[in-house]
Amino acid sequence: MEDYVIEMSQVSKTYTDFSIENLNLRIRKGYVTGFVGPNGSGKTTIIKMIMGLIKPESGSIKVFGKDLKKHSVTIKEKIGFVYAENYFYDHLTVEETGKMIAPFYKNWNWETYWSYIKLFGLSKNKIIEELSTGMKVELSLAIALSHDPLLIVLDEPTSGLDPIVRSKVLDILFDFIQDANKSVFFSSHIMTDLERIADDIAMIHYGKLLFNIEKDTILDQYKLVKGPKEILDDELRKQLISCHETSVGFEGLSKNYDLFRELFGQEVIIDPASLEEIMVNLMR
Repeated sequence: MEDYVIEMSQVSKTYTDFSIENLNLRIRKGYVTGFVGPNGSGKTTIIKMIMGLIKPESGSIKVFGKDLKKHSVTIKEKIGFVYAENYFYDHLTVEETGKMIAPFYKNWNWETYWSYIKLFGLSKNKIIEELSTGMKVELSLAIALSHDPLLIVLDEPTSGLDPIVRSKVLDILFDFIQDANKSVFFSSHIMTDLERIADDIAMIHYGKLLFNIEKDTILDQYKLVKGPKEILDDELRKQLISCHETSVGFEGLSKNYDLFRELFGQEVIIDPASLEEIMVNLMR
């Protein structure tokens, strides 16, 4: 039987111009789940509901198998949260920030905290206001990992970071997930990051979950089909999720790529699609 670290059942939340209706989302324990969707699709709202920062109007949320409403405090003890925006006090130093946050966690480990601060090359005496965007994300990750969490939740943590910092963050997450009892829920627009580290991909589109499946399954399901324009007709165009046509040829994403291979053989080229190409085409 599959174990789930997060279970959202029939969850709804309505705003003036946006709603999440009867959402069912289950995140596998022991894996990295990439969470994707266009801006305004509901990713941050869902993450805030998981973190207990906003309440759903209906439905239930379980984390670690426990009801979030009833066990909010004990659940949050076991979650490390990394948010893209700065939520620290600008006038505090790196050391003072740690001292302020440590009392909230029973399992806070100063040795772990300082090891990550050293790894990231952060000065304990530097004030938050003087830290770059990348440094603030590194500090967030150091804090998230310093109380022995079972789940790391990240909301667009690598946006705007240079490739070196991004790579460092992904390496740390990869090391973290080697423990089968630990899980990562990772919202990102950077598909190359998810392609590198994610086991599963959950895609939301304007409040509705389109799919939540293994990344390798997605990459196997969709392929890029290329060929001469004259072979296309209306029925074949329906087999393409999206299609770009020029005067001489076409290129499109398809789940039914074997049909093109069977009908046209070497007249068409079937290429693997990247995760980014799949996501972009599905969201058009």
